Amino acid sequence: MRDYSDVVVVGAGIAGLATAHQLTAAGLSVTVLEAAPQVGGRLATEVVDGFRLDRLGPLFTSPEVAGVPLRPFAPGVLVHQDGRYGRWGAGHARWSPRGSAGARGSTGTRGTTGARGVARALAGAPRNPAASLDQARLGGSLVRLATTPAQRILTRSERTAREALALRLPARTVQGVLRPLLGALLGDPDLATSSRRADLALRSFARGRLGVPEGGSGALVERLVAGLPPGTVRTGVRVTEASISRVTTAAHGVFRCRSVVVATGGRAAAELLPGLRVPEYRAATVVHHAVPVAPMAEPVLLLESDPGGPVAFTAVMSAVDPSRAPAGRALVSSTVLGGPPDGDDTERRVRKHLASLYGVSTDDWEPLALRHTRDAFPVMRPPFDPERPVRLLSGLYVCGDHRAAGTPFGALTSAERAATALLADLGTRPAEPSRPDETAA
Repeated sequence: MRDYSDVVVVGAGIAGLATAHQLTAAGLSVTVLEAAPQVGGRLATEVVDGFRLDRLGPLFTSPEVAGVPLRPFAPGVLVHQDGRYGRWGAGHARWSPRGSAGARGSTGTRGTTGARGVARALAGAPRNPAASLDQARLGGSLVRLATTPAQRILTRSERTAREALALRLPARTVQGVLRPLLGALLGDPDLATSSRRADLALRSFARGRLGVPEGGSGALVERLVAGLPPGTVRTGVRVTEASISRVTTAAHGVFRCRSVVVATGGRAAAELLPGLRVPEYRAATVVHHAVPVAPMAEPVLLLESDPGGPVAFTAVMSAVDPSRAPAGRALVSSTVLGGPPDGDDTERRVRKHLASLYGVSTDDWEPLALRHTRDAFPVMRPPFDPERPVRLLSGLYVCGDHRAAGTPFGALTSAERAATALLADLGTRPAEPSRPDETAA
């Protein structure tokens, strides 16, 4: 018997670290075991030549997460469709030919604030009368979502997002704008997500501005680790078995405890907890490039509507968060949704696609990293349950984004639920909670 603590948490992603944070705040001794050599999981950030590179780079819609401020994108998104660029979310939509100033962030638009204001800003009117009508219908839909309580959305009849959106909006709007937008928010370009989950994501988008953690998503992890007692987290320790009173590791003996929380990804959790359903995931690959001159001055999220790909969405991340690149250089981060990368060919195809999207030569763009994540986005097909059980039995718990809304906010919410259930079983009073908005994208 190697060690003893009140609770052993398996996994040092944000769900495991947030659980440990709440349990230690309540006075329990906690040991967090992580199989990888570093903490963070899919939210890890690595530093390469002064650039801060996110492994996955999720998008958020609140001012801060876990005490880390978010750096906002410009309001709305820029959508590339049929060789044109549509600005959605800047008070009106401007459509411009490929390679024009519209693609370089020089539209001179202004932002709006407030739930209704931001939602209406996504409904600007281009010159084409049919497109103007589409904009108005989308704007009305987003205004209604922005002001609808989340719990009411969760009581709506449920189908796939594709089916539900087709009943409310023209196919060209769904395919041209909402499909790439939900691809960026939920990793679902096929619109197979539950209509409830999709509506919650669009509601969150309509109510706020997209943003990323200052200093990289790893800053969230660093903040959580800093709040734990020294020695709580142990990396490079792979757990092979888990039960109520002990966990067995591959090379570090047995850790005894009173309770166990499995806070790994869904696939690893199912291996440790027989009978737990293995969730379905979508894969993603993030490609980072060092750029001598930023191809876009404005911090805009650029979505690709045309299905040819490979890039689904991209941004000049150093324009959004200057701390992510050294002085005098720029960082462009791009996401490919789908299967595993095809070696060096993936980077070349991405760079070629980026030349078309940004309207500049990418010959001198330096590839910094290509990171593939097989289990990037939990699939939330209907029926959608935002609060899957976290208490398997007294003394054994599970948490993670696969137990909630499939997002980092969902992971934090499930961590709070697991910690609350564990403390109740032990008869321990929890510290004051800091509950995140589980409906946020």
